[in-house]
Amino acid sequence: MTLYRLRLILASNSPRRRELLRQAGYRFEVRPPPIEDRGVSRAPSPGAYVESLAYMKAQAAIAAHGIAEGLVLGADTVIELRGSIIGKPADEADARRILSALSGSEHHVLTGLALVDAAAGRRHLAHEVTRIRMRMMTPEEINAYVASGEALGKAGAYALQETGDRYVERIDGSLTNVVGLPMELLERLLKAAGYEAKDFHEP
Repeated sequence: MTLYRLRLILASNSPRRRELLRQAGYRFEVRPPPIEDRGVSRAPSPGAYVESLAYMKAQAAIAAHGIAEGLVLGADTVIELRGSIIGKPADEADARRILSALSGSEHHVLTGLALVDAAAGRRHLAHEVTRIRMRMMTPEEINAYVASGEALGKAGAYALQETGDRYVERIDGSLTNVVGLPMELLERLLKAAGYEAKDFHEP
């Protein structure tokens, strides 16, 4: 049975996450948190780190917008390379540094999801991991990619959904995870919360 009273609220400004939800047929609202990114802090693992950031974003959105009911979805995506966590580049110089480090590497894209019931306070946290093999990039390619503007605002300074896929040799795992919102994981979290994806789909 479809419950039209249910609200799914995306706590993110990301156009990529909004588009993935729309493509999958979800009915949702957007209530971004006042601060999208936080500094890297200590965590037991990269997975725990992205889950905690996703939860903080969801809670920040609830507080900032006075959300009293509905399921609030927070998400955070990072790159893990040889034990180091890489987020979004601070500027073009940082983007060049990040891409130089990722060039020719095998790294992991992690997205943490937090689904918070604003009325009951219950939360469900999980994360997805996708392994990426990137080919070697020349300094000229890195400079041109950064100059295109695509590198900024993206975890790891590249975006598969734009033109960054030409530097990727292999993807093992969820493609939507790399874009920023693992849709398969979202369905599992909704089930854990007692719902089905169709409960939030357009009629």
